[in-house]
Amino acid sequence: MNSKIKPLGYYNYTVILTYIGMLIGVVGIAYAFEHNSCAAVICLMLSGFCDMFDGTVASTRQRNEQEKNFGIQIDSLSDLICFGVLPGAITYSLNPHNNLVLAISALYVLCALIRLAYFNVDEMDRQKTSSTSRTLYYGLPVTLSALFYPLIYAAGRVFSWKTPIASTVTLFVMAVLFLTPVPLKKPKLLGKLAVLLCGIAEVGFVILSLDFV
Repeated sequence: MNSKIKPLGYYNYTVILTYIGMLIGVVGIAYAFEHNSCAAVICLMLSGFCDMFDGTVASTRQRNEQEKNFGIQIDSLSDLICFGVLPGAITYSLNPHNNLVLAISALYVLCALIRLAYFNVDEMDRQKTSSTSRTLYYGLPVTLSALFYPLIYAAGRVFSWKTPIASTVTLFVMAVLFLTPVPLKKPKLLGKLAVLLCGIAEVGFVILSLDFV
């Protein structure tokens, strides 16, 4: 028999950034377990950078329907880890043994899960009738936690806010916005570059915040 045994999944270049982002997210969760919140927040932002351009990379290759569906699923599963579980883990690590914070963190992850599952169903239905890229989202995309959460975290350290409380409130607000059907336009290249520049500035802000107690 000449048939080759191949591992399950797809391993072409279109999914590399998604895989890298997911691995960075897992590292961030490990840092959160070790109460190294700053390193965990930086991992959150790095995962955001990977997610920002993985769709652009994927669009450069002609994919069959199965590859497209796999891309949708793997992207959302990665997002759940990086932008769902990771922010929840960071928030709880900032205020451990607090049942209210634990409950809000768990609620946040649940809302992210629902948001991502709904997006998967909606996107697969959309692709049956359209071959163009999505231009409109409903509800806050979970990936924006990589932009908003680090900003609140660093600002809390610099301006002497109670960072655990600010982070918990931010998590709760984002959880609500995930499921609120407000239309948001998908950013194009210039919008992505603007977000990228904001993200780079935030990395510097987070590192600067290390000098503040």
